[in-house]
Amino acid sequence: MTIYTSLKKFGILLVFLAGIYVTAQLFNYSKVDDPTKDHIGSEYMSKYNVYALKTPLDMRFAGELVPLERWDVKESLDRELLVNTYWQSQTLLFLKRANRYFPIIEPILKEQGIPDDFKYLALIESGLIPTVVSPAGAVGFWQFMAPTAKDYKLEVNKEVDERYNIEKSTYAACKYLRDSYKKYKSWTLVAASYNAGRRFIDKQLKLQDAGTYFDLLLGEETGRYVFRILAIKRIMENSEDFGFRFRDGDLYPNIPTRKVKVNTKVENFAGFAKENGVNYKILKFFNPWLRKPYLTNKYKKEYEITLPAKGYINFAFSEYKKPSDSATVK
Repeated sequence: MTIYTSLKKFGILLVFLAGIYVTAQLFNYSKVDDPTKDHIGSEYMSKYNVYALKTPLDMRFAGELVPLERWDVKESLDRELLVNTYWQSQTLLFLKRANRYFPIIEPILKEQGIPDDFKYLALIESGLIPTVVSPAGAVGFWQFMAPTAKDYKLEVNKEVDERYNIEKSTYAACKYLRDSYKKYKSWTLVAASYNAGRRFIDKQLKLQDAGTYFDLLLGEETGRYVFRILAIKRIMENSEDFGFRFRDGDLYPNIPTRKVKVNTKVENFAGFAKENGVNYKILKFFNPWLRKPYLTNKYKKEYEITLPAKGYINFAFSEYKKPSDSATVK
């Protein structure tokens, strides 16, 4: 037998023994970490729980009592509480954005005589994302369609679209909501008609011989609409009870602003931004209603462009101030 043959046989033996060793180790691993074994399952189940939620006994929307003694109403609210509690990422983002935008929306609602609860309508309409566009073409915080926006005196064209302006669109929404309340004398029907349209709600009220939103059989979206507002209101007003934990610094800050008036054309908003101490990105963040990188302003209209107040252009989260501590600077 040659040395080569001996080494070859020895090598085969080593491979064989290594195979036995690996097989034994895999067998032992499967015995210890098999997820179907009771000791793994029991440990997992002791740490992971999904809880049913307690629905409130009393709840109101815009001062109007929600008939929670009715099983159909209670179950509809329960569904939205579950969906929005366990869709944690979205609801936490709602809480973060609300800290920035509610301080702008709330005073306008109060000034215009619209119940404060309608801020939650804006939230579920757009998620408080100013640039969101619906499949139907509705845009902005309050999701106005272009014809309705124009009816309520918002400017909508290729260069300027005030549906994206949080202040002006909120004033327009207040007028729309007031007109609806004159018609329905019910804030819940006002909310439903904001989603489905007045004509549709009028038709269903007549067809079903009904007098309230809670008596109407509606499609999936409008049927859930008011209950979703109610659920978001309940969760956001009692966030810790629903398991949401955050520090003040985790919320998106309400940034103090200043207004720069413009009544001439602007050839280049990138240059305009630099002249005012910001970049184009920041200018567009505060003014998404400017739809082009220029403004022809043919009729010399006066516009107010919102910019961060001096000293707040690039402040960090560590320098966060609560909304009550930071007023808008004009």
